[in-house]
Amino acid sequence: MQKDKLKNYLHLHLLVFIAGFTAILGELISINAVPLVWYRMVIATILMILFIKFRKINITINLKTFVKFSIAGIIIALHWIAFFESIKQSNISIALAMFSTGAFFAALIEPIFFKRKIIWYEILFGILIIFGVLLITKAELQYINGIVLGISAALFSTLFAVINGKFVKRYSASVISFYEFISGIFFISIFIIFFGEGFSFQFFSLSVSDWTYLFILASICTAYAFIVAVHVMKYISPYTVVLSYNLEPVYGIVLAIILFPQKEKMSTEFYIGAVIIISTVILNGILKNSNKLKRRVS
Repeated sequence: MQKDKLKNYLHLHLLVFIAGFTAILGELISINAVPLVWYRMVIATILMILFIKFRKINITINLKTFVKFSIAGIIIALHWIAFFESIKQSNISIALAMFSTGAFFAALIEPIFFKRKIIWYEILFGILIIFGVLLITKAELQYINGIVLGISAALFSTLFAVINGKFVKRYSASVISFYEFISGIFFISIFIIFFGEGFSFQFFSLSVSDWTYLFILASICTAYAFIVAVHVMKYISPYTVVLSYNLEPVYGIVLAIILFPQKEKMSTEFYIGAVIIISTVILNGILKNSNKLKRRVS
């Protein structure tokens, strides 16, 4: 029993590491954010179909549910586009630091979706996160586009997490992901046809390294991570899961500094701001989950 718990705990940290490594792949892949996300979702969908066929999973849903999944799929597509474009416009450190502001958006969005009161410390943490963002913006003004895109990615991510949180109670991860990815592909395809370069020969002409990194991104960082995360959550407490995933920016920024030391070298103010944001997010996770435990005990 203890061995199984340790196995799942290590598996969870592998998933968090994979999430942080996604940003590294975003830097390594040379194509723009829109086609990058299109390829990611197409390859992940093909792998998801093979998994569904192998496991003989029933994917039948009604029209109303399909519409809901489609909205979520468009939101996750927008999140990934904003996130990868943030990396292209600035660097990994900026994108991940801004992505951590999702906790601030969650404090504003969750009360609306779940009709609960705003908690006092969420306001305080929100102010601290804004201070951290302002500190980074002031010090790294040359990356303003990346900062804005990173914050947008955090907003879309929070919206997706809140919406998806209601789906996982009724449907399996593979069914949810399949329809969300299909709708995301359709949405991006329409954008590419009408506002992009279209599906020309150039669009499909990628280097061997790009194909390799895209396959890793779509298979390990997307299809595998989406499905396995749900399995791990069955054996590990929500407190541990939330707290562990808050370490994603830490893993990503450390990896970025090791792999791209020249591009990822930031000012002292950036690291102070990043520490304020990430520490606030982790502290928020600790307080939220300790309050949940208290309510269960009482």
